Amino acid sequence: MPKCEQSYNDTMSRETGDLLKEALALPAEARAALADSLLESLDTEIDADAETAWRIEIERRIAELDSKAVSPLSWLEVRSRLMAALGNER
Repeated sequence: MPKCEQSYNDTMSRETGDLLKEALALPAEARAALADSLLESLDTEIDADAETAWRIEIERRIAELDSKAVSPLSWLEVRSRLMAALGNER
């Protein structure tokens, strides 16, 4: 077992381990929602500059889509291109 996993498991209480086991048994969508909630609970500080930057970026991307300057790609197409670029095309 890698050192980082050993350290993590040594500090994980039985209750936390049981919780993790239950969480991993959830359907993928429920696990994703749980992970999102857990990550959000760690992000207690709001960076106003980052929020503003993201809002501007989102508005820019929406404008590009609305003007047809760019075309959206499906996840299947993006994944296919990534796998090809990495030399792992299936």
